[in-house]
Amino acid sequence: MPEKITSEDLLSNLVETLADSVSKKKSVSFFEEEKSNPVVSGFNRLFGRQRPVYHILGGGKSADVLLWRNKKISASFLAGATAIWVLFEWLNYHFLTLLCFALVLGMLAQFVWSNASGFLNRSSSQVPRLVLPDELFVSIGRSIGAELNRGLQLLQDVACRGNLKQFLVVAVSLWVAAVIGSWCNFLTVFYIGFVAAHTLPVLYERYDEQIDGFAYNMFDQLQNHYKKLDSGVLSKIPKGKFKLKKHD
Repeated sequence: MPEKITSEDLLSNLVETLADSVSKKKSVSFFEEEKSNPVVSGFNRLFGRQRPVYHILGGGKSADVLLWRNKKISASFLAGATAIWVLFEWLNYHFLTLLCFALVLGMLAQFVWSNASGFLNRSSSQVPRLVLPDELFVSIGRSIGAELNRGLQLLQDVACRGNLKQFLVVAVSLWVAAVIGSWCNFLTVFYIGFVAAHTLPVLYERYDEQIDGFAYNMFDQLQNHYKKLDSGVLSKIPKGKFKLKKHD
Protein backbone atom coordinates (compact mmCIF):
# COMPACT_ATOMS: atom_id res chain seq x y z
CA MET A 1 0.00 0.00 0.00
CA PRO A 2 1.27 3.50 -0.75
CA GLU A 3 2.49 5.49 2.19
CA LYS A 4 0.20 8.22 3.48
CA ILE A 5 1.68 11.69 3.04
CA THR A 6 1.00 13.98 5.96
CA SER A 7 1.00 17.77 6.03
CA GLU A 8 4.30 17.77 7.96
CA ASP A 9 5.97 15.75 5.21
CA LEU A 10 4.63 18.10 2.54
CA LEU A 11 5.87 21.16 4.43
CA SER A 12 9.32 19.66 5.03
CA ASN A 13 9.65 18.74 1.34
CA LEU A 14 8.71 22.29 0.38
CA VAL A 15 11.32 23.78 2.74
CA GLU A 16 14.02 21.40 1.48
CA THR A 17 13.21 22.27 -2.13
CA LEU A 18 13.44 25.99 -1.37
CA ALA A 19 16.77 25.56 0.42
CA ASP A 20 18.25 23.55 -2.45
CA SER A 21 17.09 26.06 -5.06
CA VAL A 22 18.44 29.03 -3.10
CA SER A 23 21.83 27.33 -2.65
CA LYS A 24 22.00 26.58 -6.37
CA LYS A 25 21.22 30.19 -7.21
CA LYS A 26 23.94 31.47 -4.90
CA SER A 27 26.55 29.43 -6.78
CA VAL A 28 25.91 31.46 -9.96
CA SER A 29 27.06 35.08 -10.09
CA PHE A 30 24.14 37.44 -10.29
CA PHE A 31 26.00 39.95 -12.41
CA GLU A 32 27.04 37.31 -14.94
CA GLU A 33 23.42 36.27 -15.32
CA GLU A 34 22.37 39.90 -15.74
CA LYS A 35 24.92 40.46 -18.48
CA SER A 36 24.07 37.26 -20.33
CA ASN A 37 20.32 37.80 -20.38
CA PRO A 38 19.20 41.36 -19.66
CA VAL A 39 15.54 40.57 -20.37
CA VAL A 40 15.35 37.83 -17.76
CA SER A 41 17.31 39.92 -15.25
CA GLY A 42 14.49 42.45 -15.15
CA PHE A 43 12.14 39.74 -13.93
CA ASN A 44 14.63 38.38 -11.39
CA ARG A 45 14.10 41.47 -9.28
CA LEU A 46 11.26 41.63 -6.80
CA PHE A 47 8.12 43.10 -8.40
CA GLY A 48 10.08 43.61 -11.65
CA ARG A 49 12.35 46.23 -10.12
CA GLN A 50 14.87 47.62 -12.59
CA ARG A 51 16.10 50.71 -10.70
CA PRO A 52 18.04 50.96 -7.43
CA VAL A 53 16.07 51.23 -4.22
CA TYR A 54 17.39 54.76 -3.71
CA HIS A 55 15.76 55.99 -6.94
CA ILE A 56 12.54 54.07 -6.28
CA LEU A 57 12.18 55.92 -2.97
CA GLY A 58 12.40 59.21 -4.83
CA GLY A 59 15.99 60.09 -4.04
CA GLY A 60 16.91 63.19 -2.08
CA LYS A 61 16.72 63.66 1.66
CA SER A 62 13.75 61.34 2.23
CA ALA A 63 15.58 58.42 0.62
CA ASP A 64 18.70 59.27 2.63
CA VAL A 65 16.68 59.05 5.84
CA LEU A 66 14.93 55.79 4.92
CA LEU A 67 18.17 54.14 3.78
CA TRP A 68 20.18 55.39 6.77
CA ARG A 69 22.68 57.39 4.72
CA ASN A 70 22.91 59.72 7.73
CA LYS A 71 22.59 57.48 10.76
CA LYS A 72 22.12 60.31 13.26
CA ILE A 73 19.12 61.81 11.44
CA SER A 74 17.51 58.41 10.79
CA ALA A 75 18.02 57.33 14.40
CA SER A 76 16.57 60.62 15.67
CA PHE A 77 13.45 60.19 13.52
CA LEU A 78 12.98 56.62 14.72
CA ALA A 79 13.63 57.56 18.36
CA GLY A 80 11.17 60.47 18.15
CA ALA A 81 8.45 58.25 16.69
CA THR A 82 9.12 55.64 19.39
CA ALA A 83 8.90 58.29 22.13
CA ILE A 84 5.57 59.57 20.77
CA TRP A 85 4.17 56.03 20.57
CA VAL A 86 5.30 55.24 24.12
CA LEU A 87 3.77 58.45 25.47
CA PHE A 88 0.39 57.89 23.84
CA GLU A 89 0.11 54.10 24.01
CA TRP A 90 2.02 52.95 27.10
CA LEU A 91 1.68 56.00 29.34
CA ASN A 92 -1.84 56.79 28.07
CA TYR A 93 -1.19 60.48 27.53
CA HIS A 94 -3.54 62.51 25.35
CA PHE A 95 -2.52 64.90 22.61
CA LEU A 96 -4.37 67.86 24.13
CA THR A 97 -2.73 67.24 27.52
CA LEU A 98 0.78 67.19 26.08
CA LEU A 99 0.05 70.24 23.95
CA CYS A 100 -1.17 72.23 26.95
CA PHE A 101 1.84 71.15 29.04
CA ALA A 102 4.23 72.18 26.25
CA LEU A 103 2.53 75.59 25.89
CA VAL A 104 2.63 76.19 29.65
CA LEU A 105 6.34 75.32 29.78
CA GLY A 106 7.07 77.63 26.86
CA MET A 107 5.15 80.51 28.43
CA LEU A 108 6.89 79.89 31.76
CA ALA A 109 10.29 80.03 30.10
CA GLN A 110 9.45 83.30 28.36
CA PHE A 111 8.01 84.75 31.59
CA VAL A 112 11.15 83.89 33.56
CA TRP A 113 13.37 85.23 30.77
CA SER A 114 11.53 88.56 30.60
CA ASN A 115 11.52 89.08 34.37
CA ALA A 116 14.97 87.70 35.17
CA SER A 117 16.61 91.02 34.32
CA GLY A 118 14.73 92.77 37.13
CA PHE A 119 15.73 90.19 39.72
CA LEU A 120 19.38 90.09 38.61
CA ASN A 121 19.64 93.89 38.18
CA ARG A 122 20.61 93.55 34.54
CA SER A 123 19.43 95.31 31.43
CA SER A 124 16.38 93.78 29.82
CA SER A 125 17.05 91.55 26.84
CA GLN A 126 14.82 90.64 23.96
CA VAL A 127 12.83 87.48 24.69
CA PRO A 128 13.07 84.99 21.80
CA ARG A 129 9.75 84.20 20.15
CA LEU A 130 8.79 81.19 18.11
CA VAL A 131 7.21 82.01 14.75
CA LEU A 132 6.35 79.22 12.33
CA PRO A 133 6.77 80.30 8.70
CA ASP A 134 3.84 80.02 6.36
CA GLU A 135 5.99 78.17 3.82
CA LEU A 136 6.34 75.30 6.28
CA PHE A 137 2.61 74.56 6.27
CA VAL A 138 2.43 75.04 2.50
CA SER A 139 5.28 72.58 2.01
CA ILE A 140 3.71 70.03 4.37
CA GLY A 141 0.35 70.36 2.63
CA ARG A 142 1.90 69.94 -0.80
CA SER A 143 3.91 66.91 0.29
CA ILE A 144 0.87 65.22 1.83
CA GLY A 145 -1.26 66.03 -1.21
CA ALA A 146 1.40 64.72 -3.60
CA GLU A 147 1.73 61.44 -1.68
CA LEU A 148 -2.06 60.98 -1.52
CA ASN A 149 -2.42 61.65 -5.25
CA ARG A 150 0.41 59.23 -6.02
CA GLY A 151 -1.24 56.52 -3.92
CA LEU A 152 -4.63 57.11 -5.55
CA GLN A 153 -3.03 57.06 -9.00
CA LEU A 154 -1.31 53.76 -8.21
CA LEU A 155 -4.57 52.14 -7.05
CA GLN A 156 -6.48 53.42 -10.08
CA ASP A 157 -3.75 52.27 -12.47
CA VAL A 158 -3.89 48.79 -10.98
CA ALA A 159 -7.69 48.76 -11.22
CA CYS A 160 -7.82 50.01 -14.82
CA ARG A 161 -4.79 48.19 -16.22
CA GLY A 162 -6.54 44.81 -16.36
CA ASN A 163 -3.67 42.84 -14.80
CA LEU A 164 -5.40 40.29 -12.56
CA LYS A 165 -2.20 39.35 -10.70
CA GLN A 166 -1.43 42.93 -9.66
CA PHE A 167 -5.05 43.54 -8.78
CA LEU A 168 -5.17 40.50 -6.49
CA VAL A 169 -1.85 41.43 -4.83
CA VAL A 170 -3.09 44.95 -4.05
CA ALA A 171 -6.50 43.70 -2.91
CA VAL A 172 -4.94 41.12 -0.57
CA SER A 173 -2.52 43.74 0.77
CA LEU A 174 -5.39 46.10 1.57
CA TRP A 175 -7.30 43.26 3.19
CA VAL A 176 -4.27 42.39 5.36
CA ALA A 177 -3.94 46.07 6.32
CA ALA A 178 -7.63 46.13 7.26
CA VAL A 179 -7.22 43.03 9.44
CA ILE A 180 -4.16 44.52 11.16
CA GLY A 181 -6.10 47.75 11.69
CA SER A 182 -8.86 45.84 13.46
CA TRP A 183 -6.32 44.47 15.96
CA CYS A 184 -4.91 47.85 17.06
CA ASN A 185 -5.63 51.55 16.76
CA PHE A 186 -4.48 53.96 14.07
CA LEU A 187 -1.45 55.25 15.98
CA THR A 188 -0.03 51.74 16.45
CA VAL A 189 -0.61 50.92 12.77
CA PHE A 190 1.07 54.17 11.77
CA TYR A 191 4.01 53.42 14.07
CA ILE A 192 4.40 49.92 12.65
CA GLY A 193 4.40 51.36 9.13
CA PHE A 194 6.91 54.04 10.17
CA VAL A 195 9.28 51.46 11.65
CA ALA A 196 8.86 49.21 8.60
CA ALA A 197 9.64 52.14 6.28
CA HIS A 198 12.85 52.82 8.21
CA THR A 199 14.01 49.18 8.40
CA LEU A 200 12.75 47.15 5.41
CA PRO A 201 14.23 49.29 2.58
CA VAL A 202 17.72 49.32 4.07
CA LEU A 203 17.57 45.57 4.72
CA TYR A 204 16.36 44.92 1.18
CA GLU A 205 19.09 47.14 -0.27
CA ARG A 206 21.73 45.18 1.65
CA TYR A 207 20.37 41.66 1.02
CA ASP A 208 18.45 42.18 -2.23
CA GLU A 209 19.85 39.14 -4.06
CA GLN A 210 18.97 36.73 -1.25
CA ILE A 211 15.49 38.21 -0.79
CA ASP A 212 14.78 38.22 -4.54
CA GLY A 213 15.91 34.61 -4.88
CA PHE A 214 13.87 33.43 -1.92
CA ALA A 215 10.75 35.35 -3.01
CA TYR A 216 10.82 34.03 -6.57
CA ASN A 217 11.43 30.50 -5.37
CA MET A 218 8.36 30.85 -3.19
CA PHE A 219 6.40 32.17 -6.17
CA ASP A 220 7.56 29.23 -8.29
CA GLN A 221 6.52 26.73 -5.63
CA LEU A 222 3.12 28.36 -5.23
CA GLN A 223 2.68 28.41 -9.00
CA ASN A 224 3.53 24.70 -9.24
CA HIS A 225 1.05 23.84 -6.51
CA TYR A 226 -1.59 25.95 -8.24
CA LYS A 227 -0.95 24.13 -11.51
CA LYS A 228 -1.42 20.79 -9.74
CA LEU A 229 -4.61 22.06 -8.15
CA ASP A 230 -5.83 23.40 -11.48
CA SER A 231 -5.11 20.20 -13.37
CA GLY A 232 -6.51 17.95 -10.64
CA VAL A 233 -9.55 19.86 -9.41
CA LEU A 234 -10.30 23.17 -11.06
CA SER A 235 -10.09 21.94 -14.64
CA LYS A 236 -12.66 19.24 -13.91
CA ILE A 237 -15.28 21.76 -12.82
CA PRO A 238 -17.75 22.18 -15.69
CA LYS A 239 -17.87 25.65 -17.12
CA GLY A 240 -20.93 26.98 -18.83
CA LYS A 241 -22.50 30.21 -19.83
CA PHE A 242 -25.53 31.34 -17.94
CA LYS A 243 -28.33 32.57 -20.16
CA LEU A 244 -31.07 34.76 -18.88
CA LYS A 245 -34.55 33.52 -19.67
CA LYS A 246 -36.83 36.01 -21.27
CA HIS A 247 -40.19 36.31 -19.62
CA ASP A 248 -43.11 37.45 -21.73
